[in-house]
Amino acid sequence: MKDLKPYLEKYAKLAVQVGVNLKEKEGLVITTTTDGLQLSRLIAKEAYLAGAKHVELVLNDDEMTLMRYKYGKDFVFEEYPQWKVSNTRDIYEDNYHHCFVISPNPELLKEADPEKVKTSQKVASQVVAPVMKYRMTGITKWVIVAVPSVGWAKSIFKDEPDEVAVEKLWNYIIKATRLDHEDPVKSWEEHNANLKKYESFLNDADFEKVLLKGPGTDLEVYLAEDHNWIGGSNDSNEGVAYMANIPTEEVFTTPHAYKVNGTLKATKPLSVNGNLVEDFGFTFKDGKVIDFYAEKGYETLDNLMKNDEGAVRLGEIALVQDDSPISNTKILFNNTLFDENASVHFALGRAYGYAIKNGTSMNQEELDKKGANFSLIHVDFMVGGPELDITAYKKDGTEVVLFKNGNWVI
Repeated sequence: MKDLKPYLEKYAKLAVQVGVNLKEKEGLVITTTTDGLQLSRLIAKEAYLAGAKHVELVLNDDEMTLMRYKYGKDFVFEEYPQWKVSNTRDIYEDNYHHCFVISPNPELLKEADPEKVKTSQKVASQVVAPVMKYRMTGITKWVIVAVPSVGWAKSIFKDEPDEVAVEKLWNYIIKATRLDHEDPVKSWEEHNANLKKYESFLNDADFEKVLLKGPGTDLEVYLAEDHNWIGGSNDSNEGVAYMANIPTEEVFTTPHAYKVNGTLKATKPLSVNGNLVEDFGFTFKDGKVIDFYAEKGYETLDNLMKNDEGAVRLGEIALVQDDSPISNTKILFNNTLFDENASVHFALGRAYGYAIKNGTSMNQEELDKKGANFSLIHVDFMVGGPELDITAYKKDGTEVVLFKNGNWVI
């Protein structure tokens, strides 16, 4: 395997300087897995160089997760440790920000009892909801970056030996995150500026709705009142720009939770709760999923949408052209962080407060009146590709073609 150290050092700088954009005397929490320790240590170094007051590590392990589902009694999945929620809230309140170094295995829980997975996911999302608001509303800066695990790499390169599969995935991650550039921080700043051009165009246009057409898709989506398009970086409540996802190619906003009608077909598999959902789609009426199908993972998708009332409505629409660095790799990453940035996508569940103008200062009732959905989940799924067309409409009926054959035309 190639020497990864130079790339990991660039990755760490990118996570700290562009991702959370950590400032002096702020704290940092790093949540990672055993596969992410090497990068996490370098991120901690960069954080201290940036003036961090403290770096806290939270370590997860796939084997321990599997032990919980294999040996845990039923009551184990019916509660979530309150002290973990209190701890996270206290950390966020103390001006800490969050870096997630993920290395997922998309089928980690494929042999687990689906009822245990369903119960655990629902209970956890309910209990964790009070601290999710910190990241959903711009109080806490955060970033997600990824490193390979064997399970993830083998889900893509099934016929390769473990080490070869991991090295191949690293090569794709390096390209997708621009770590092969001489100065990735500068490259990301330039990329962010380009996404902001689309953001400005869409916000200035103030479209009322968009119409998506493609194979299996014929969907009318009204946009929430006072919706706010965001491309690239977000601004925290303190006005500090941060990049929640690395990589990112999207410009996203809030669909109206009660004004979505038609059919929508996914174009890539979805990894959710350790299981893959494939060849799936939905029918919407007045914003709500009234029918759906899935060739694989039907029960997983069904359980996801039974999480709460808002789980059957949309909380995000994101525009990503088919001609993007991630799409052009021509591989399926089996991971939402990457695959969503290869494709136009939606999210079932909660809308982001900052994707409504002045939304971070609104309560949930006020957001609901604007059309912003509330749920305990937020799960992205991909619908884009070279056959997707998107037309936007202004309030006076003016039509503007945004996407033709999967790509921007503006």
